[in-house]
Amino acid sequence: MSSLSPLPLANPAALDTREVWAVLTEAHRHLAELKGLCESLPNQGILLDTLGIQEAKDSSEIENIITTHDELYAFQDDSGTSAAAKEVRHYVSALRTGYLVVRDSGLIRLETVLAVQAELEQNRAGLRKLPGTVLKNEATGQTIYEPPQDAAEVEALMGNLIDFIHADDGLDPLLRMAITHHQFESIHPFYDGNGRTGRILNLLMLQKDGLLDLPVLYLSRYITTTKSDYYRLLQTVRDEDRWAEWCLYLLRGVALTSRSAIRLVKAFRDLMLKTKHDLRARLPKLYSQDLLNNLFRYPYTKIEFIEREMGVSRPTASKYLEQLTSAGLVRKQRMGKTNFYINDPLFSLLSGVTLNQP
Repeated sequence: MSSLSPLPLANPAALDTREVWAVLTEAHRHLAELKGLCESLPNQGILLDTLGIQEAKDSSEIENIITTHDELYAFQDDSGTSAAAKEVRHYVSALRTGYLVVRDSGLIRLETVLAVQAELEQNRAGLRKLPGTVLKNEATGQTIYEPPQDAAEVEALMGNLIDFIHADDGLDPLLRMAITHHQFESIHPFYDGNGRTGRILNLLMLQKDGLLDLPVLYLSRYITTTKSDYYRLLQTVRDEDRWAEWCLYLLRGVALTSRSAIRLVKAFRDLMLKTKHDLRARLPKLYSQDLLNNLFRYPYTKIEFIEREMGVSRPTASKYLEQLTSAGLVRKQRMGKTNFYINDPLFSLLSGVTLNQP
């Protein structure tokens, strides 16, 4: 048996410090502003479609799955993409799978976590049943942590984790998220996809607890830029039971990425409004909200997207896009056998996202 203890923590009082509460307050304040900003937008679904790709890209990059914005935005299915881009698209689909379940049920069940991981990995392997999984230092090959090996223990610990996620014990939801993330990664319940599944679980917990209605917090960007601290603090808890440092690390990430997301959503909103005015001024007969939505749901749009979302024929969709090109609202670019129509200001905004330290 492993030394991994079930939750809740044996000594939760260790988290009751002035520093933890100060960072916790800051994180909640910025999260509340982000939530309110998203709620003020008339088309929140576009944020999920467009901004979710950024979280997927960043989360996958932690696992050394590297692709480009061009490839991700240009190909909205698996055709014509690299293996890395397919992995990122599976992440987008997995995030949406979890988001819809939590939106409809308000719960995160074991089945939810299994469905997210299955969509990520495109298989139904489920929880680990065979021993032999160890976590090693990539540079040296040295074993740094051995998660639970017994299948029954993995299943029991996951059941305990799900109970902890829904416990009505007065624990702050951001602290619960931080503790849950550590426990999930320490259980390491799957053969593959544990890191990405765990990062999606973070977003689903924010959603379940009403802290965000949409999973638009780029916490993976923070982890990517502080990767050594992330892995060091994961192991420090396992070795020394120092939970406060781990929780402070993740809480600071929530505060920082919330501020970054606020800037991005405001810029997204302002750019959409400007494009709306430009479209009305330059092509008043062509303007529609559906067309505007399409240009912001797909930084790289194409004839098929206009056909599908606006319910028009292919010649009509082609005519619309050529008019948009002539008016300077999109830029036409041929990639392979497909003409794409690129919303350059939106692409620049999304591909230029940075995580500025305060």
